[in-house]
Amino acid sequence: MNALLNTVLVVFVVATMFVAGLRTQVAALVAVLRNGLLVVLVLVANLVVVPLLGLVVGLVFALSSAATVALVLVASSPGAPFGAKMAMIQKGDVVTGSVLQVVLAAIGSLTFPVTANLLLGWAGLGEDVSLPVGRLVLSVAVLQLVPFAVGLALRAWAPGTAASWTAPAGRVSNLTFVGVLALGVLGSWQQIIDLLGSLTLLAAAVFTVVGIAVGFALSAGTKAVRTTTALIAPTRNAGPAFAAVAIAFGNDPAILAAVSGILLVGLVVELPVASWLAHRRSTGQSRVSEDAAAEEAALRELGAVRDASRPPGLTAD
Repeated sequence: MNALLNTVLVVFVVATMFVAGLRTQVAALVAVLRNGLLVVLVLVANLVVVPLLGLVVGLVFALSSAATVALVLVASSPGAPFGAKMAMIQKGDVVTGSVLQVVLAAIGSLTFPVTANLLLGWAGLGEDVSLPVGRLVLSVAVLQLVPFAVGLALRAWAPGTAASWTAPAGRVSNLTFVGVLALGVLGSWQQIIDLLGSLTLLAAAVFTVVGIAVGFALSAGTKAVRTTTALIAPTRNAGPAFAAVAIAFGNDPAILAAVSGILLVGLVVELPVASWLAHRRSTGQSRVSEDAAAEEAALRELGAVRDASRPPGLTAD
């Protein structure tokens, strides 16, 4: 089960970052990066505030060591592909969301083990749960940065090939993500059942809700941009978190179950929020369209009245 999980995990991480590269235009990447204030705020929110939030929530709820480790690992891993997906669902700024997700995934692949190790040390969990930083940096960076660079190069130099590969690679990413969660559940189903009677899932919900607020507050630009960054913040990257559980903890069932539960709770909280935002935007657009149509009809009616009031033989200019 562990061998199969690790294999599916590698495929998931590689496919996900490859798709991110295929969907990213260099021009769009540069355009978003030129917005220095937005980029700095998003980096601070996702690389500093949200990881600290994960540690604080774990300590406030007095979670078990395994659950605290899981929450810290998840909180320290920014740049989830579902961040861009949330931008699509909520009808937000998809281009900005996609670029920021890629930037966070690339930088997060390097900062993740350092951040997680530092936070676990601050939590006083002991040396037995410290991460092998060097090994994680190398493995996570290679598994994420190399596929992304390959996808980005294909998009720039062979757009036809990139377009034809995007959908199949996306399906592989989605299916293997489901596979990782399913294998994680199958390998630790007893521990997952135990989570139902603990505070771990409640802590995950609080972490997600506060993370949304942090992502909205530490942002800049239009409301569409800010709601996009709001849902990017708590949507954490499963790949590095699962990789850390495999490399540093030998796929410990308790930690694996907590990571799976926390990620699932995050999606359960975020999806209704994204759908609500999409509904509000659709309603707002419908009202604008109706007002514009009513105004146009009124102008036409006014023009008809004026034409009818003119003496015979006279026409409008």
